[in-house]
Amino acid sequence: MKIIFFDIDGTLICGGSELMSESTKEAIRIARSNGHICMINTGRTKRLVGENLTGQVEFDGLLLGCGTEIEYHGKQLMHKTFSMEESKAILTAMKKYHVDAVLEGSREDYAPRGEEVFTETFRHMAREIENRKYDRYANAPGNYDKLYAYAETPAGMVGMKHDLSEILDFIDREQGFYEIVPKGYSKATAIRYITDYLKISMEDTVAIGDSNNDLPMLKYAHTSIAMGNSSKQVLETADYITTDVDKDGIWNALKWLGVLDN
Repeated sequence: MKIIFFDIDGTLICGGSELMSESTKEAIRIARSNGHICMINTGRTKRLVGENLTGQVEFDGLLLGCGTEIEYHGKQLMHKTFSMEESKAILTAMKKYHVDAVLEGSREDYAPRGEEVFTETFRHMAREIENRKYDRYANAPGNYDKLYAYAETPAGMVGMKHDLSEILDFIDREQGFYEIVPKGYSKATAIRYITDYLKISMEDTVAIGDSNNDLPMLKYAHTSIAMGNSSKQVLETADYITTDVDKDGIWNALKWLGVLDN
């Protein structure tokens, strides 16, 4: 029996779509019917993993927000959020270094408004932010899970790291964007938590991903598979490279793994 961890964006679905291909859904169904455990392991918080996605095919569990929340068959096993003190320190540093971010929570997201926006890149995102009805930073409680941040110059993120490295880990998503999570949390720690909980050997772990926030789980799992459309770092890390997400990448990955065989 294998336990297989799937990233979402660029792995289960193409960018801009929430729909999995028929071959992806069928591969997951067959793998589960053959006794293997299939789990989502994503940087998305629960708010962004809705029934539109999980309703397409059944998964055994959800590892969310880069390891900050874990569910198994609908039961929440753990959830890490920022404290009010940490939240204040984060918002202070963002203002100090002119870093914009969406604060991502399990139920609510928070984004800058008006004078709170420092960068032109985030100004161009303003319409989407308004359409998604994000609340203002000022109303943000301490219970959000992570940040998706942008700094127009490298100096901004260097300053954030200098001030907050004791409470935050920074994942470079390239082109000035960073995924920022509580210190010590990642897709790899999520795998460690659930395998300990289920008493599953690391030899049976498989991770499939495409982007830099997948690197911790790809390096941690016994077997790592990169989508054909992966970042350069992911392609260099993986044990096996499958085809692109829109070219039956998941089907071909699970076929190579042998979990589709009766």
